[in-house]
Amino acid sequence: MFDDPRITAVGLLVEAHAGLSARFAAQFEEHGLSPVEFEVLTRLARSPGNQLRMTDLAAQTSLSTSGVTRVVDRMERDGLLTRRACPSDRRSSFAVVTASGLQRLDETLPGHLRIIEQWFTGQLDPAALGALLDGLRRVRDAVHPGATAGSTGSAADLDETGTPS
Repeated sequence: MFDDPRITAVGLLVEAHAGLSARFAAQFEEHGLSPVEFEVLTRLARSPGNQLRMTDLAAQTSLSTSGVTRVVDRMERDGLLTRRACPSDRRSSFAVVTASGLQRLDETLPGHLRIIEQWFTGQLDPAALGALLDGLRRVRDAVHPGATAGSTGSAADLDETGTPS
């Protein structure tokens, strides 16, 4: 029972995530970003108009609605994001990446992609990577159906480099 492949699969996923997350966090820190700030910038930059409604941003991240509000407040103070009123719903607002936020992301991405290539996608041949992406999308859609809220098409998916969306 303890050697059940289901336990092994989850254990390997958790270990791989922890190892990658530690490498990412150190690299983000070099650019003055936390992992969650990088995730927010990336999700917004990959969304139509570089923006998402705050509720959709919460659905696409590991943050609660109040958690997203706190992160967006901090990032807005740092000039990385701004808020824009939603024209169709006065109760809602958009988080929008600023030029400064896009510049910070542009400065961070080359190192991030090197880490992804070295420690993740570069470990897999194209067929294995394709199968992994397909499997991860299926699992993500099952356990986190709101993960693509407010986005269109493949922008919400992991791309061929494994970059979070």
